[in-house]
Amino acid sequence: MIDQTRRRVLEGEKVPNAEKVFSIFEPHTDLIKRGKVLTPEEFGHKVFLAESEQGLITQYEVLVGNPHDQDHVEVSLEHHHATFGHAPRCYAADRGFQNADNEKACKRHGVKEVCLPQCGGQKTPKRAAYEKTPKFQQAQRFRAGIEGRISVLFRGRGMKRCRAKGRERFEVFVGAAVLANNLLRIAALLESRTKQPKKSSRKTKVA
Repeated sequence: MIDQTRRRVLEGEKVPNAEKVFSIFEPHTDLIKRGKVLTPEEFGHKVFLAESEQGLITQYEVLVGNPHDQDHVEVSLEHHHATFGHAPRCYAADRGFQNADNEKACKRHGVKEVCLPQCGGQKTPKRAAYEKTPKFQQAQRFRAGIEGRISVLFRGRGMKRCRAKGRERFEVFVGAAVLANNLLRIAALLESRTKQPKKSSRKTKVA
């Protein structure tokens, strides 16, 4: 901290964020620039989450620094394929993940429905019409559900505040919250399955 202060205040050096210490107690803390009006800058860690249609978190990663969302599409597609043996039928994310290369990557991996809202620029009539289709809007409503999942992780799965020290323990802390979420979600799915009425089977013989 003394060295950082000397460089910035006395020598007038612009210290890169990667070399700054933002917390004496948790030196691994990152500066996160979210671009929001009320909270343009936050301190902590970015966490990447991918969620399945059943509400299970299929991938999580505590990120280093403040990487751009566009950097994670290809990696998440590869992770999904390694886990399930095939590409997701639908890939939905917010506009921060969109660019031409990522849309091509989705197609290359075999994604049927690519639902990434255009990030900036004037939309062509074709693009505007595509983003108004029922499938696209339904996928975006599903994507918005990840915000609710994050809220559940904070309120009901213990991820609101990490009291353990060090980055490795922080990663374990996040993983434990994800595990708790998935176990409870699996239990809820099994319970709903047992409550469904059994359908009567009808057999027909053909001579």
